[in-house]
Amino acid sequence: MKIKIPNVEVQHLLVEKEISFPRYTTQIMNLANSNAQGTRPKIVGQMSDLIQAFEGNSFKEWSVWYQERYPDAVANATDKVFEMVELFKGAIQLINRDLIHEWVEDLVINKTFAGLNFQEAILKKVAESKNTIYRLSTKEEESKGIDGYIDSIPVSVKPTTYKAKAQLLETIGVNMIFYDKKKDGIVIEFDF
Repeated sequence: MKIKIPNVEVQHLLVEKEISFPRYTTQIMNLANSNAQGTRPKIVGQMSDLIQAFEGNSFKEWSVWYQERYPDAVANATDKVFEMVELFKGAIQLINRDLIHEWVEDLVINKTFAGLNFQEAILKKVAESKNTIYRLSTKEEESKGIDGYIDSIPVSVKPTTYKAKAQLLETIGVNMIFYDKKKDGIVIEFDF
């Protein structure tokens, strides 16, 4: 026999305390908390370690045990999240249909194009660093593994993971530019 216990029910079975939030409020508070980092370990403690150190059995015992050790944690986390929600309130006042249209257009058109065509940005940046020009390859050049040219030097642009697959590397015979996409940008590596 299989029985599924939804997360909401797990909490209800263990905590025996029903909390209901108005629609959409938890989504806003979660986003605010994510930005404000109100429930990070430095504010509320490392919860996975604390629950392991807790030697009681009941929710009430846990509540008392935790609050004795971190008496200001909930209030401090609340303050951080509240400040961010207040900032959100101000930002929401700035959102109208025109701003949403501009945001959707930027996401769908601009970011899609840039995200799918970032090789050109890499070539352009490398060329700028060398005070020279670049160009994308033709279809014929592309078939030979050439992604573009820095000045007159043919180059291939590959992710850094490509280096780790040495046994799979085809012989391209041109200078390589390696990149690593990070959350905040692209790290480029080349040596020509």
